[in-house]
Parts: sequence; structure tokens; C-alpha cells
Amino acid sequence: MTAKRALGVCYYPEHWPQSRWPEDARMMRQAGIRFVRIGEFAWSMLEPEPGQYDLDWLQQIIDILHGEGLEIVLGTPTATPPKWLVDRMPDMLPVGEDGQPRGFGSRRHYCFSHQAYRAECARIVTVLAKKFGAHPAVTAWQTDNEYGCHDTVLSYSGAALLGFREWLAQKYQSPQALNRAWGNRFWSMEYRSFDEIELPNATVTEANPAHRLDFQRYSSDQVVAFNRLQVDIIRKHAPGRTILHNFMGSFTAFDHFAVSKDLDAASWDSYPIGFLDRDVTDPERRHRYLRVGDPDMQAFHHDLYRSCGRGRWWVMEQQPGPVNWAPHNPSPLPGAQRLWAWEAFACGAETVSYFRWRQAPFGQEQMHEALLLPDGSINEAYETVRTLNEELSGIDDSAGSSRATVALAFDYESAWAWSIQPQGQSFSYLGLAKIYYRALRALGVTVDIVPADPEHVKGYALVLVPGLFEMTEDFCRALGQDGQVVLAGPRTGSRTGDFAIPQTLPPGPALQQRLDIKVRRVDTIPPPEFEPVGDAASGFFFSTWREFLSAGDDVVVTERTADGAIAFCHNQAGNWNYLAGQPNAAYALKTIERLCDRAGVPTTHLHQDIRIHDNGPLRYIFNHGPEPVDIAQLVAGKDVLMGSAILSPCGVAICRQQ
Repeated sequence: MTAKRALGVCYYPEHWPQSRWPEDARMMRQAGIRFVRIGEFAWSMLEPEPGQYDLDWLQQIIDILHGEGLEIVLGTPTATPPKWLVDRMPDMLPVGEDGQPRGFGSRRHYCFSHQAYRAECARIVTVLAKKFGAHPAVTAWQTDNEYGCHDTVLSYSGAALLGFREWLAQKYQSPQALNRAWGNRFWSMEYRSFDEIELPNATVTEANPAHRLDFQRYSSDQVVAFNRLQVDIIRKHAPGRTILHNFMGSFTAFDHFAVSKDLDAASWDSYPIGFLDRDVTDPERRHRYLRVGDPDMQAFHHDLYRSCGRGRWWVMEQQPGPVNWAPHNPSPLPGAQRLWAWEAFACGAETVSYFRWRQAPFGQEQMHEALLLPDGSINEAYETVRTLNEELSGIDDSAGSSRATVALAFDYESAWAWSIQPQGQSFSYLGLAKIYYRALRALGVTVDIVPADPEHVKGYALVLVPGLFEMTEDFCRALGQDGQVVLAGPRTGSRTGDFAIPQTLPPGPALQQRLDIKVRRVDTIPPPEFEPVGDAASGFFFSTWREFLSAGDDVVVTERTADGAIAFCHNQAGNWNYLAGQPNAAYALKTIERLCDRAGVPTTHLHQDIRIHDNGPLRYIFNHGPEPVDIAQLVAGKDVLMGSAILSPCGVAICRQQ
């Protein structure tokens, strides 16, 4: 049978002699690669002098790849504008929070707000789209590269200042309305005109949180507009081609859902070991998964970007070996690259593309491994691609990506708000969301990560809304329908859209109509301190964040902290629930298991290294640990298509459930 799922690679032909290109294309085909991404960093090669284009080399490599039956993902080169362009308009550079320009010499050296730079981007994208839009090999396009990487969403430039003032004028219509929304009577911060407003940096102490949140919203909107400009051009000249952008992991500086609305599919760049060393602080967890990555990190982003792409998504860059950019860069265990790819396909990925084809002997990424070594010889990941290609042909993926029964609502504005006002420096909205996600995964529950809006939370048996910045009436009305079980807290509904505490106190009037509670005080707990839930020997506790609630007579309190405060409560029907703190893993597991039972969602206590993903009739099982694990109970009575009842380290099993 023919698998619809595909493998790809990122290729930089401009780095290698043209005499090598046919050999590279032949080796790609032999490995089973279908998609080849090219061009996203090549502006200086495409336009070496202003207005003088050299597209012949790009035409040549596209034709060579096409001759081997390969398909092209053509990247727009706007993440790396050439030096001559920066010299012509030096104010296009992004400006850091310290007020200093961030200069030429690496990449992403532009400000999203700079209108003249946008015009230059439109020009080069138009040239490429007209030239290659109808080429039969160019079946997909990638806009730019990793929007916001290296902290470039927020730019404190002159262009951003002018754009922000105009954005505020459109939103508020009058300075008086803005003053009311921002609460500018506080500290005598009132403005007489929009021209008086500055960017929220270089203040004596922290700037007004409402000011900062609006600047974050404005900056996110600039990313959306910048991307839409390119998408519109590509659609005009390359109709019917898939348009993507490659997002990053653990990155929330702009609204990925908003950007994705203009794309055909989402993609992201997956580096499990790099993220482990950068993002995981638990020493035991880091030690256990040092060479395979956190069992839930990659899957969290698969589920998030599947939602961004409305079911269509890719991994545009998959880690092939040690990378160069993490604090430390271990090599993966044998089989890890294969596990990562299968986990992506289990979550519905159309394509897994490895970064990169050949390790560069020059530049900033010399230590980033690839499918080929710097001398052009085969590396370990090349053999992994060949193995995967053979395996993919034997697994029927006709079910596509099926809907889960549990949803985790994820909201970029909430991430911005709690970054602006964390209250405790160790509090993280993304970290809170991952606690709930880990608990679901540890119980064998497949999850959809969805936008926090009314249309996307309907129809699930259980919806989790931890830390959601604002709870509107429309959103609450969409929740809880037809017996749907909802878990809120902590921090859910604790601000209005203008970054003010609700007049009725958190969690705000909409949620309080369903569950009669008020948050009267919050308590941020510095690590390693914690507050036990139940008695001190229970093993359940809150860390980092906890709340003190008052509750109405019809609220059912099921658990309290050791000092007597409400820990968990729900309404009489049991469908509206609130957790008044950030739970440790054991308490999160207990809470989620109870709610899954109430919602009729089956759970299974998995071995710590085992994760499963159910997709239609297929169950995928992964061993992220260093030892073999007996999974006989998980495959009993099922048609095993791959793997065995003893799953080896980095092992993958696939079975048919129906």
C-alpha cells in the first residue's frame, strides 16, 4: 500500500558545488525522501545587487530535484535580508528593550513594523512566486523562517512606535477611552493624545501592565500582517500550493493561531533533546531522558500545531543528531530519531522533514549534525530515513487525524499576561498548561490542544482551561454544554481584557454564575517550598501558586490544603470544577483521573516511560525510557502491526483497535 505520509529534508544547495547537486538529489530519492525545503536563507544569492536577480542557480537545482521525482518546499528568504538592503535602510533593524539596534551579522535582523522593509519583502516574494509559482515541482511554500526567533517579535523601534500609536488610535478611538481602559489615573499616567504615548521600555520601574499587554497584542498583529502579505502574493501566483510557516517550540511571543488562519497548514521545528536541556529543570527527569527528550514535550507541540493547522501540519525541521544551540548537546540514543518521526505521524503529521541534509563546515551551525557528514558521507540519520520509508509503506494511515475526547484550551494572550505579571517569578502559563497535559498523557488520554474560543471547545467530554486570562460570557456559555466537564484554575478568569481585576473578584462574573467562588488572596510559593493538600504525608501539594477562595453554599468542597484552605471544589452537578493552585504531578494526576471518570473518558496508568496516542483505529505506543517495558496489557486482543509486547528502548508499537 502507498503511505500518504512523507519524509523530507532541508537542503542548502548554495553551500555546495553545483557538481554535487545531482548526487545529492539521487541520494535523497534513494533514501525515500519526498519533500526538499530550499531557499529560505538565500536572499544575497538571489539578489546579489539591488534589483539584479540571479535565479538561474535556483532554477537549476529545482529542475535537478524534480528530475529525481522530488517535490520542493520553496522558502521566502525574508529572514535574512542582505547587507546592501540594511545599509540602504538601517532603521529596518529591530531595536532591543535597551533601545539599541540589533545589527547585521546573523539573521532575523528586521523589525516587523517597518513598512519599507515589508515592501522589499513583497518585491522579492513576488519575483520568486512569478518565476516558480507554476513549476510542477514546487508544491509547497514556507513563509520566512521561525518568526520571532532570537526574541525579535517585540521591537522598540521608531517604526514600531508610530505603528503602535496608530493601532491604539484605531482600537480606542480617543485618548480618554484609552486612559479609562488602562487605568491611567494610577501614578498620574494619563495621556492627552495618542502622540504622547511611548513604547513600554526604558521606564524607571515596570510599565503599566495594560500598556505592555496592548504592545504585545500590537506586535503579534504585526507578525500576522507580515505573514499575510507574503501569503497573498504566493496565492496569486502559485494557486493550489500548500503554504506553511515553521513555528518553534515553547515560544509564545505572538499568536500562532492568528498567523495560522492565513496558512494552509502549520509546521514546527522539533528538537527534543535541545528542548530538554533548555526547558526541563528537574534533574531526575533530565537524567532519565537525556538522549531521547522529554516524553511530553514534542507531543505537546504536535497537538498544538495540529490545531493551528486545522488538522493539517508538518514537522519542518526534525532533530537528526546533536544540535549546536542548546546549553549542552548530547547525542540521541539509537532509535530516537525513528521514535520522534513515528510520534509525529501518530499525531497526524503529513510530513516529517529533517534538518538538515549535510552538516555545514562553516558558519554558525557547524556543530549541528545532519543526514550527511560535512564530507558528504552518510550519517546515522540517513539510515533512519531509509528505515522509516520502508515502515511507512506498510502502515495504513487512511484515518487521518481523529478528534480526541479531551481538550486543553491554550491561549497566547494568557501567556503574555502572566509573563507581564507573574506575581511569582517561577510562574509560567506554558508550564501550568504542560502540568495538565502531562497528567493526561500519563493516564493514556489523547488530547486536542485548542484555541480558547467558543467554537473550538464544543463537543468534548472534558475541557481544561487552566490560567485562562479572561473568561467571557460567550466562552462560558459554550463550555459545559450537554454535560461537558470543565476544569478551571488556577488564575482562570482573574483579569478582564483590559488587564484589570474583575469587579466581582476572580474568577470573574461569567464563571461565578456557574461556580459561586471568589479568589480573595493569592500566595506565590518560592521553590522548593510547597503547601500540602490533605495531610503532609499525602504526596499531594501546591507549588509556585495557590489561591484562597470563599465559596457559596451550593459549592461542594472535596479537598483542602493542610492549612484549611479550599484546594478543589465543584458545583452541585459536578461539571464545573476549580483547582485553587498549581498541582504537583501526583495531585494533577489524581485530579485529572477523577474528572476523566466523571466525563466518561477511559484512563490507563502507564509506565513512566510509555506514552500512547490513539488516532482512529490505530493505537501508537512509544517507549521513551532506557529499559525495555512490558506493554502486553496495552496490545492485548489487538492486531499488532509493528513492535512486540516487550517494547525496547526508543521502541515503537502500532496496533489496530477495531
